[in-house]
Amino acid sequence: MVDGIGFGYPKCVFGEIVFNTGMVGYTEAITDPSYNGQILTFTYPLIGNYGVPDINQKDENGIEKYAESNKIQVKGVVIHDLSLNSNHWNSIMTLDEWLYNEKIPGIFSVDTRKITKKLRKEGVMMCALVVSDSNDIDTTKIKSKLKKSMRYNHQNFMELVSTKTTQTLGQNSKNIVVIDTGTKNAILRNVIGMGYNVIKVPWHTKVEKILQYEPYGIIISNGPGDPKMCLETISTARTLLEYNIPILGICLGAQILALAGNARTYKLKYGHRSQNKPCLNVDNSRTYITSQNHGYCIDYESLKDSEFKLWFVNVDDKTVEGIKHKQNKSIAVQFHPEANPGPYDCKYVFNAFKKIVEENRSCQK
Repeated sequence: MVDGIGFGYPKCVFGEIVFNTGMVGYTEAITDPSYNGQILTFTYPLIGNYGVPDINQKDENGIEKYAESNKIQVKGVVIHDLSLNSNHWNSIMTLDEWLYNEKIPGIFSVDTRKITKKLRKEGVMMCALVVSDSNDIDTTKIKSKLKKSMRYNHQNFMELVSTKTTQTLGQNSKNIVVIDTGTKNAILRNVIGMGYNVIKVPWHTKVEKILQYEPYGIIISNGPGDPKMCLETISTARTLLEYNIPILGICLGAQILALAGNARTYKLKYGHRSQNKPCLNVDNSRTYITSQNHGYCIDYESLKDSEFKLWFVNVDDKTVEGIKHKQNKSIAVQFHPEANPGPYDCKYVFNAFKKIVEENRSCQK
């Protein structure tokens, strides 16, 4: 048990506790749908110093400008030192005020280094975060509820993070369908920036419906949870592979695509959540610094008997970070080429996908 000072909204929540080692980008991280169902620990000691922008402010395409979704996605926040004062040109509130407004609890003045070391040693685990507006917290009762809470691995988060209706974004004439399993807004902005419309569809959309939009290509997005829980999306991806339509998988989408191509996935001990993860492109032997947020991974050994081959490998732990289809026009990366937060070193992945899309279209004419 860890004691600290509560902030945000007085509440008790249960979730999988994870850690992120990034130095900036708490606004983007907190609104990233991939963190849904999790309690996020920031290892960087000072959080909240540049405040929170207006996350409801949208760009010309109706996409939130300063957040990766339209709300806070984490179950709770754990930090070492909370800045009660914020200074930034577009800050409209403090982190404390933001969490309170969205009814999310947080705790600070705790040893986040100790928490991180425990998670690295024992692996991510379920935990309870309690913020009380009184001094009375029944720890025995909380521990009992925690034992009965649903495990993160057993939950399907798609109904919480995926769009309920099809959305069209952009003002272009060519369509890219994004299967929304928890899409970050930065992915949508990059697709529009490439010169395509985004047709964002629910996670369980059937192939027949997707093909009605005459897509130039398909993107399967990032998102939370075990990819094996997304059976409908895996089935759709398997059929799309047979159609040989260009597909880009990102994060959870990479895992879904791998499963559709007969590879396997597994859960990492404590995941990759940071903005400085080095990944090696095996095609050109170049190392890129990537932004990552994932707790599951593609099994390297399973690629041998699958439809995919290795594209990127993590320099630190040698795990799979990217795959290419052995025959058709599908690629996938485990990291986030759109970043937000993090370096933009790998935005070229979108250009690689665009090249595949346009070459495929030329062949069809």
